[in-house]
Amino acid sequence: MGKEMLIRDIYAREILDSGGNAAIEVEVLAGSDTVGTASVPSGISAGREKQGAEQQERPSRGMNMEQAVEMVNSQVAPAVIGRNILDQEEMDRELMRAAGKRGSTDGIQSLERKALLGVSMAVARAAAEALKVPLYRYFGGVRAKIMPVPMISVLDGGCHADNYLDIAGVLIVPAQTAPFHEQLMICTEVYRELQQVLTDRGCRTCVGTEGGFAPELKDIKEAVRLIRDAVEQAGYGFGQDIKAALDVRASALYDRQQGVYSFPGESRRQGCEIVRDTDEMIRYYEELISEFPICSLTDPLDREDWKGWKDLTARLGGRIQLAGDELFAGSPQKLSRGIREGAANAVVLKAGQTGTLTEMFRMIRAAQEGGYGVILSHRYTETEDTMIADIAAAFGAGWMKAGAPSRMEGTSKYNRLLRIEEKLSEKY
Repeated sequence: MGKEMLIRDIYAREILDSGGNAAIEVEVLAGSDTVGTASVPSGISAGREKQGAEQQERPSRGMNMEQAVEMVNSQVAPAVIGRNILDQEEMDRELMRAAGKRGSTDGIQSLERKALLGVSMAVARAAAEALKVPLYRYFGGVRAKIMPVPMISVLDGGCHADNYLDIAGVLIVPAQTAPFHEQLMICTEVYRELQQVLTDRGCRTCVGTEGGFAPELKDIKEAVRLIRDAVEQAGYGFGQDIKAALDVRASALYDRQQGVYSFPGESRRQGCEIVRDTDEMIRYYEELISEFPICSLTDPLDREDWKGWKDLTARLGGRIQLAGDELFAGSPQKLSRGIREGAANAVVLKAGQTGTLTEMFRMIRAAQEGGYGVILSHRYTETEDTMIADIAAAFGAGWMKAGAPSRMEGTSKYNRLLRIEEKLSEKY
């Protein structure tokens, strides 16, 4: 590159995320006084633990994050001090070398990914500051002009709440093409109206870890009907203005010994055991999307059930979005397999799944080139860092998921998108 600005110092510290868990924050000092700061959440889920990738990341309280901080301060910092912050790809390659890794971050440990990503993000923020450009412009250049569609959590269950709803949650998604701020405000109206609907029916209105309400519900259908009533009570059309999306997290329901999906909450409410095999799950989804305007399913099957995913995609992929979160888990190799074999038609990407920004950007481009939708998502516990919003705008990601409009760690990301939209509407 023609320009250079060299790193003078790097420092990492422990901070707390929204779940009270240890997270990592990194500061980079470049040039005389340019500072970039970024934070990466723990990735720990609250409530009932999942049996998937998130559960595997659960560290002992604080200890492992201390190791990530020490890795940055004693191992990574000496290797990259003096490097140019204005070459992100070369910087990220150097980060990988400093961590003793080569090539893809597939297979590296969760805490290593968080340490590397924290430095990578802080470097990018410092570079944008040095160039006096917004972060989304630094990432996307003139291509940064398409705002994502908000996916708003409104009902929490599964790993996110202590109630009978077996799936992780139900979300609402704007169905009409409109500016981002209009879509977001419609969703917040429905969210507030849902609280009133629950109150009127004597249901509890406490919230889960995603900020969605967590009442006792009989099953998925009852949950979607509540949303329908809230949408209509808010003066909108269910299906015309707002659609529903299901965050299933099926790996948490899957019994590998018996080869079936178990619904313990639904079973307790109905007084009999409710289990479904893969084909029955697919038929159940067909029934749901025939009855309700559901536009997206996240992790509808177990992360290792590739055959089931291919069958599901062949039967429903032309009608709705089928997003792989645990199925791909931030792995370029798994995403390539999904595209090659026709498993899913969208990918969920989160901070900390990939080791550097360059890895994340490559996955976004690979998904888009493969015809897959891209959902950029927060983690179950979060920090106030809003970089994921800039990435969504920079790469024209289709959807942005940051929980319900009720907690600042999530609303900060929606608010960042509102500010980006305002800037994008100006003439340059």
